[in-house]
Amino acid sequence: MARPPDLKTLGELKAAVGSGSWLDSRDGVEPFLTDFRKLYHGATPLVLLPRSVDEVARVLRICDREEVAVVPHGGNTSYCGGATPDASGSQIVLSLSKLNRVRQIDAANYSMIIEAGCTLAAAQTAARDAQRLFPLSLGSEGSAQIGGNLSTNAGGTAVLRYGMMRDLVLGLEVVLADGRVLHGLKSLRKDNTGYDVKSLFVGAEGTLGIITAASLKLFPAPADTATALVGIDSPRHALDLLASLRTAAGDHVTSFELMPRLAVQLTVKHITGVADPLAQGTPWYLLIELSSPNAQQALLTLLTAALEDAAARGIIVDAMLASSIAQSQAMWKLREAIPEAQRHHGASLKHDVSVPVSAIPTLIEEGAALVHRLAPEGDVVSYGHAGDGNLHFNVSQKPGADIKSFMARGPMLELAMFDLEESLGGSISAEHGIGRLKAAEFARRADPVELAVMHDLKRALDPKGILNPGKVLCVR
Repeated sequence: MARPPDLKTLGELKAAVGSGSWLDSRDGVEPFLTDFRKLYHGATPLVLLPRSVDEVARVLRICDREEVAVVPHGGNTSYCGGATPDASGSQIVLSLSKLNRVRQIDAANYSMIIEAGCTLAAAQTAARDAQRLFPLSLGSEGSAQIGGNLSTNAGGTAVLRYGMMRDLVLGLEVVLADGRVLHGLKSLRKDNTGYDVKSLFVGAEGTLGIITAASLKLFPAPADTATALVGIDSPRHALDLLASLRTAAGDHVTSFELMPRLAVQLTVKHITGVADPLAQGTPWYLLIELSSPNAQQALLTLLTAALEDAAARGIIVDAMLASSIAQSQAMWKLREAIPEAQRHHGASLKHDVSVPVSAIPTLIEEGAALVHRLAPEGDVVSYGHAGDGNLHFNVSQKPGADIKSFMARGPMLELAMFDLEESLGGSISAEHGIGRLKAAEFARRADPVELAVMHDLKRALDPKGILNPGKVLCVR
């Protein structure tokens, strides 16, 4: 078990990163102590900001020797408290923000090597400057860091076409708990030399090692896109349209986002510069995007024909196709601003769950019935990545509802929602990770053998339990 660092150890840790790369004042450490959703507030005697993998290795060698816990910290966009120290004041925070270089871009190999502290937006820009695409896209991409994206196996709006973060990784550089450095920054598509060790660290939330750099896949930059906002009567019609689009457009279907009318109304009300361009007032909306590196693909024509066919068959009620980049961006702002609109509207209960795509309508219907029964002070705002089965099944506080009474409904509703998604063959965490928030429920619901394997891996790679304790796995 980890123990508090003494003054000598704190001095060694400061020396390991050098002047200007550590914080220990109250004001200095404060930004690292509260998670994004303000669910957790911790304490730390020291925040370290190393500038190189060698400095990270020196820090971990000291922490391993002295059995001092280390909490890796990225852009602090976690929804599950995965980067927040506990309240004991004994855990060191290790910020990766100064490891922020793009080490290499190999356009011919469609790959880049980038450090963990680079923001996702910086990675996207670096790829774009090389006439390539890094396809991970999140609402928090301006502050979320690559290391955090890897550690939580981030998803986002283009999973339907490009996959999760795990699918975008070719190699990793990782510092292990004892300070050894795993030099795995190969940029190969084919490498069958033993176990796929890098996959252990993707989605592990810093509990098995600290990712310092990654070799990532790049793709051809889109030269043709088509975007549409579509009105439908039910989520079941969304599945009908998705099937039609995938038949007509194949892998050109990049994004397929579902939104209830309430989410659109909240966004229009609370977010400046957002409007609802559809006149029919349908119960559900879809944001659809097709993309291709071929400028002659005529995707707008293809999408128009597909939507006209869907309208003729009664699948869609209304639609607007973007005729400019500005219109496309406005449609995306309507979708991406939903979380911010919910924050302006009031308190909310959040559930990041996934089910097979075919089960999305059942999840929405039965989930809404659970909310009506267990949390009547709330309105369902269920939106998200319908193309890959991941919905953010959120519940917003009704106007005038008592916030304490509403929030008290959270634990019971969460358990019921988890039971529901499990009955549908789903997951209690689709793309936000486990962190502190879901560790107990994960331990209770996971397959016992799978969980035992995870604990075996944890003991093998972090025998002293110093890496991000209390996250993902509950202590046995």
